[in-house]
Amino acid sequence: MRVTGNWALAEDVVSLTFLEAWRLRGKLRDEGDSPRPWLMGIAVNVLRNTTRAARRHNVAVARMPAADPVPDFADELVGRMADSEQLAAARKALGRLRRSEREVFALCVWSGLGYAEAAATLGIPVGTVRSRLSRARTRLRKLADDELRAAQKNAARKAAQNAAPKNTEPLQIPGQVQGGRSIAARPHKETHR
Repeated sequence: MRVTGNWALAEDVVSLTFLEAWRLRGKLRDEGDSPRPWLMGIAVNVLRNTTRAARRHNVAVARMPAADPVPDFADELVGRMADSEQLAAARKALGRLRRSEREVFALCVWSGLGYAEAAATLGIPVGTVRSRLSRARTRLRKLADDELRAAQKNAARKAAQNAAPKNTEPLQIPGQVQGGRSIAARPHKETHR
């Protein structure tokens, strides 16, 4: 501890010293003297090796490039949650559109077809594609807003239910006796004395 100035490192050096002494126990000459000098020699060597390894490690770490700071992902997570809520609402709203409007919307918006290509695909006039797409966008916007509001109300209601204080009293179990300490140790069927 005096040499290292660190309890943890000193404990490691002592552990390694005794491990090394055990490994080298065959080289110990039993001359009647104390094995303390031999053990201290091993400790000095272990301390040298530990110091050298720490120095090499510090040099290697210093050569490494500095790590880029990790950006705060909280804002992105909130944005993703909002996006997933909006996507779920849009998906529900899309299911509530008429089939003809849904087909035109899928071809023109999702698949990227032009009005003429969508008209040729569905076998309808280009004007019909335009009017259906316009109606689909208008209805989808309204339905998605309604679905999103409903989802937010449900989430707020669930949060309020989870935050509401719950009855902390346990339900009475059949055979359970209500009362003070005086009857707590007595069996249920035993009468009061």
